[in-house]
Amino acid sequence: MSRAFVKEDEGERWTPPTRPGTYRVIWTGDPDATEVLKETDDLLEALRWMTTRNRREFELRDAHGALLATG
Repeated sequence: MSRAFVKEDEGERWTPPTRPGTYRVIWTGDPDATEVLKETDDLLEALRWMTTRNRREFELRDAHGALLATG
């Protein structure tokens, strides 16, 4: 196997980076650290995921960071 496809430090096969989702559900419960909980390309899936949680510290944002919904 070519060394171009092996990570030098870990000795694992190279895997391409994943493409970020179009929509991100972000937890805003801690003002010092926002955390992306879910990324998806399906807007309805993201909205349904937010409604199944009983917390209110969620924001749904698009790939450009525009706020679409809060939960």
